[in-house]
Amino acid sequence: MTLIGEPIIRLATRDDLAGLVRIEEAFPEEDRFPRRSWRRLLGGNTIAHVAEVNGTLVGAAVLLLRDGSAIARLYTLSVSPDMRGKGLARKLMAVGEAAAKDKGCERMRLEARESNHNAILLYERSGYRVIARVAGYYPNGETAVRMEKPLGMSVSESR
Repeated sequence: MTLIGEPIIRLATRDDLAGLVRIEEAFPEEDRFPRRSWRRLLGGNTIAHVAEVNGTLVGAAVLLLRDGSAIARLYTLSVSPDMRGKGLARKLMAVGEAAAKDKGCERMRLEARESNHNAILLYERSGYRVIARVAGYYPNGETAVRMEKPLGMSVSESR
């Protein structure tokens, strides 16, 4: 599919469910969220943004928030294969970070598979730093890299 136009980033709605599931189909099965998980993520104490081009969803980012916590968690970041390498993941993260800061959060955390070098590099270039490794975090036993970024700092300030 060839998409022409600049992505528009907006808050997700329940009407985006089918498009979110479609994006997930490009990921390895063990990393996909089923429809019921997306339904749960589009409600509750979350902030979910989607990116669309000409009405087609091409990316999503979901933040989890906890009452009384100054830490937001980037729970998932998904970009369709045809949009990778175009800066969309960074745009989604920046919009999410701004929303978390507006909600009073001071830091953002996330986990990535230790083997997902591209994601880790993206996060590092966006100002995230490894704060822990969590053995056996994923269902297949793989280790997670936990990363964190202070919100409100530019990428150059956080280095």
